[in-house]
Amino acid sequence: KENEIMVKYSADPESDVKSAKARGSHLRVHFKHCREVAHSLKGMNLQKGKLFLENVLEYKRAVPFTKFTGGCGRHAQGKLVKAAGDKCKWPQKATKIILDLLKNAEANADMKGLDTDNMFISHIQANRAMKQRRRTY
Repeated sequence: KENEIMVKYSADPESDVKSAKARGSHLRVHFKHCREVAHSLKGMNLQKGKLFLENVLEYKRAVPFTKFTGGCGRHAQGKLVKAAGDKCKWPQKATKIILDLLKNAEANADMKGLDTDNMFISHIQANRAMKQRRRTY
């Protein structure tokens, strides 16, 4: 039982020594919002990504919506991020959760002794959670 893995990740890094991971599952947040926030963070430096998410929470920067654009309004901040048709939003709950995941990954990197200033987000993914049971009395 030495090779037993606690959780399964969708993508494994090239070297476990130079990378850190974080994961959340079955989160009560809109999948479509999480997908758009994650898509805007991919390839970004960790510190820039955290600053971007904090600015989204303060309505200073907007998240461009590229795939799920139905009912999405057009805003002037969409021009800053080169969103198609200036379609963007400020998803608060999804941003808070992904910001917590980034902080968790940064703490995991600190525990490994990695330099967090040079870290970047190489893989980020959002999957639909299971439908949760809701009761009406």
